[in-house]
Amino acid sequence: MPLTRAQAYEASDDVGRSPTELPTLGDVIAARFGRRDLLKGALGVTAIMTLPGIAAAQAERPAAPSATPESGTPAAGAGAPASRFAFPEVPAGVDDRHHVAEGYDADVLIRWGDPVLPGAPPFDPMTQTAAAQRLQFGYNNDYLGYIPMPGAANPARHGLLVVNHEYTNEELMFPGLGRQDLRSVGFAGMTRELVDIEMAAHGGTVLEIRRGDDGKWRVVDGSRHARRIDATTPIDVFGPAAGHPRLRTSADPSGRRVLGTINNCAGGITPWGTWLTCEENFHGYFGGTLPEGHPEAKSHARVGVPGNWVGWARFHERFDVGREPNEANRFGWVVEIDPFDPTSTPKKRTALGRFKHEGAFVQVNRDGRVVVYTGDDEVFERVYRFVTARPYVPGDAAANRDLLDEGTLSVARYNADGSVDWLPLVHGEGPLTAANGFASQADVVIEARRAADLLGATRMDRPEDVEVDPRTGKVYVMLTNNTKRKPDETDAANPRGANPFGHIIEMTPPDGDHAAARFTWDILVRCGDPAIAAVGATFHPATSRDGWFGMPDNCAVDHIGRLWIATDGNSARRTGRTDGVWGLETEGPLRGAAKLFYRCPVGAEMCGPVFGPDDETLFVAVQHPGESDESDPNAPPATFEAPATRWPDFSPTMPPRPSVVAITRRGGGKIGT
Repeated sequence: MPLTRAQAYEASDDVGRSPTELPTLGDVIAARFGRRDLLKGALGVTAIMTLPGIAAAQAERPAAPSATPESGTPAAGAGAPASRFAFPEVPAGVDDRHHVAEGYDADVLIRWGDPVLPGAPPFDPMTQTAAAQRLQFGYNNDYLGYIPMPGAANPARHGLLVVNHEYTNEELMFPGLGRQDLRSVGFAGMTRELVDIEMAAHGGTVLEIRRGDDGKWRVVDGSRHARRIDATTPIDVFGPAAGHPRLRTSADPSGRRVLGTINNCAGGITPWGTWLTCEENFHGYFGGTLPEGHPEAKSHARVGVPGNWVGWARFHERFDVGREPNEANRFGWVVEIDPFDPTSTPKKRTALGRFKHEGAFVQVNRDGRVVVYTGDDEVFERVYRFVTARPYVPGDAAANRDLLDEGTLSVARYNADGSVDWLPLVHGEGPLTAANGFASQADVVIEARRAADLLGATRMDRPEDVEVDPRTGKVYVMLTNNTKRKPDETDAANPRGANPFGHIIEMTPPDGDHAAARFTWDILVRCGDPAIAAVGATFHPATSRDGWFGMPDNCAVDHIGRLWIATDGNSARRTGRTDGVWGLETEGPLRGAAKLFYRCPVGAEMCGPVFGPDDETLFVAVQHPGESDESDPNAPPATFEAPATRWPDFSPTMPPRPSVVAITRRGGGKIGT
């Protein structure tokens, strides 16, 4: 049965899978949580995965705690602790619209095809061209970052919004086409013109936005900061891999200038005001066949190249590994962009390693050095950290310009005693030597996954977003799911043998030192329906029927230290609910209690939550609305003509359109207080 794009990401995970025969923590059983508890959860989830769908069990579950009629939130008895999330809970469910907590507005700020640059034509999906798309808002918005406007009267109401565009759904974008990546179709309907539109819809967008006196956010027309970056934008390469022979191609014999950035998932904002955008599932853009015995064969296989998800290689030979075997080495990096200068050239920062980056959260350490946390979003992959060699110098643009080119990349090993060791990926140290195929630090960063294999880093359940609580310094790691983990592959940090719903890990650096060699860790919550015992979820009992979630993906910590979770993978068949944003308690007597704040339309994934500086706005990205839930055999395939929803326009002449939504409180005030 065909899979949705999001499901295909997980299904593809076997191609670049971390090898089990290499030394890892996979043999360390979860002594910290108890073998009996572990086996109950692992075997229970394995069993429940054989059911037609998790939603089928919803009707059989025990009653939730008594709730207030207004919110669906468990009633607080005398002396019961108060939640830090003071909003009426949204009922979980599935329909064609989005829903936000009562008392809030969720306004569409910008949609796929809306104008960004001067001269952009009105969006017309029937006559779309690549030239038009380069001037318009791209597709499948993911990461969002808000940067206050320097010199603004109120920087919390006037700033730049930077937006990633991850990938494209040709079946929803183009009339009469349908899914093209199915084996039976083989991109037969794709043309050079359609591929060029897709390439123009990738990358990112810089928007200047302002909140008016009416409380509504709007894009500033004609802004001198507005920019579109796509799969053809010239980008320079910096760091250890810059100019290396493995990055050289016939079009770029220098190995220092790449065209474009692709599959831009999450990201980060630096303290010096630049935007980090992360290349995640880059392997899917490459086709063709590598020549037999080619020296890149094993390296490509370790990251799943060629993935053959799109038909670009038919029309652009740089994506054909048989013609340009080194082109794939030029993707899978963190890219730094100056959003205030639309003429600047973006930079791929290779010191941060090459893998399927989910995000790049930036933290200034207590000694002034900058720490970047990032996850490698594939089953059995790892959590990484980069620490700069030099400190950040506030106000000194020259000193900070190339700060991310020198430093130490490390990978996490989660120990059963509750400690985390950060293992440096440094050429010449341990097994990272010429004898093992690493002739220089360039080889280490190009093959960061293989280096992590040799160091014995922990093989995790799809590490996605990693963010820091500014109050406590605690670090939160989203682990989305891993249905491929078997009960005998469990370890302390990944305690469920089949883990369809994911979990969240909390790390604590000693004395707030994010550059320390050893942290401590705990599991904040195991996700899934807590009313089904076999799932093994560990939400606080105060969590209502609407409050639990599965598949945590992105997250945000607001300025008062509350953790908000965005999900990817909830559906009518899997959980009986769509993806959305949940508030999750991280401390106190309600630790582990969750509450639903915003709910996506059917088929959509929740991405990019970010708060404005005053916490009065939550920006979210609704990605691929209307996509099929193809885990349901009764769901017809979604197409341009028959999507699962036509959100946000609800016009018979418009397909569903990925959009950025600005959530504000009616009458003003901080979100969720």
